[in-house]
Amino acid sequence: MTSALISITNCVNLSVKTQYYAACSLDGFIATTDHSLDWLLQFGEAEGPGYENFLAGVGAIAMGSATYQWLLDHYIKAGTSEEKPWRFEQPTWIFTSRTLASVRNADLRIVQGAVSPVHREMVAAAEGKNIWIAGGGELAGQFFDAGLLDELIIQVASVTLGQGWPLLPRRIAFPPLRLTSVQALGEAFAELRYDVPPQTAAV
Repeated sequence: MTSALISITNCVNLSVKTQYYAACSLDGFIATTDHSLDWLLQFGEAEGPGYENFLAGVGAIAMGSATYQWLLDHYIKAGTSEEKPWRFEQPTWIFTSRTLASVRNADLRIVQGAVSPVHREMVAAAEGKNIWIAGGGELAGQFFDAGLLDELIIQVASVTLGQGWPLLPRRIAFPPLRLTSVQALGEAFAELRYDVPPQTAAV
């Protein structure tokens, strides 16, 4: 009976995807060097139901400290007249070695160190839904390094920044990513989806 349960659990886990869903500039940056997203916010909310449909399939979220701090400063704004609640219902793991402020009524789990053991916790908590790597790029890179990143869903904006924080600061070339779809989102964005194949050493 135990072996059967383990087999069933493994089959469920295989259906869970770990996805890096993010927006970037045409030249591959997710934020300016001073962490500004003004270049992105000028476009307002994304067109169509794509984000809502994506979020409905997410059961757990991973987030770096810079992304979390940006949400605290620019969206949550705790203690001000513009204060908003935490925007995600899913349990969220914050990867950081710093002491960060908490958010009321939010399921936040502060962690540090290797991503692999945390990923196992996230898969269990997601209950068959997908894992969202919400940023930043270095955190997504750590999941890639551990062989845990399955898919990239990237909205490429019609701006260039020249420099900033890169989308995914890793070399991925042998084999390359596999493009699975391209979709225009209004006049400002193109959504690109890539599967991440198992990587081999460059020769």
